[in-house]
Amino acid sequence: MSVQERKQRERAERERLIVATARELAEQQGWDAVTTRRLAERIEYSQPVLYSHFRGKREIIGAVAVEGAAEMAVTVRAAASGANSPRERVVALARAYLDFAARNPAVYDALFRLDGGLAFAQEDTPEPLKDAFASLLESLGEVAGDGVDPGLFTEVFWASLHGLATLTRAGRLPPEDAESRVELLVDRLALV
Repeated sequence: MSVQERKQRERAERERLIVATARELAEQQGWDAVTTRRLAERIEYSQPVLYSHFRGKREIIGAVAVEGAAEMAVTVRAAASGANSPRERVVALARAYLDFAARNPAVYDALFRLDGGLAFAQEDTPEPLKDAFASLLESLGEVAGDGVDPGLFTEVFWASLHGLATLTRAGRLPPEDAESRVELLVDRLALV
């Protein structure tokens, strides 16, 4: 391995460490606790080293969001792949999405609440974000209904899931009715 290759590998490892540490700190204490100073202390590098990878917290949030989008896509696809019918796929997708949001609140915030400097629904949207949407479209597109644009239907269904995830996490919806909400959403919106 050349010196250049070793330096590139070390740089990539430092970047992964920064993102993993930011994510861990955000999951434990919230995004307000994630500062470049605190991150530098935790990873035992100077702040200038941290800034050589990311211009600031916004870019770190974006990196966590991109990583989280890839994980969410894998989670949703895995859940949907085990289902035997369109209805079962949509229910599995909905449960997996809501479970992902509940288990990873800081990642979910990085994806959908905080400014990570990422473009959504545009030409320059990072591929992992496009793939996360595609993971929803794969199952939802088949139940959109006659004459309904599958992408538009997926956006509306996703917005409903996002609302459920956000309101449940904020304590605005009683958790004991979570399964009934999923069933109602699938039965009334997906009509399967």
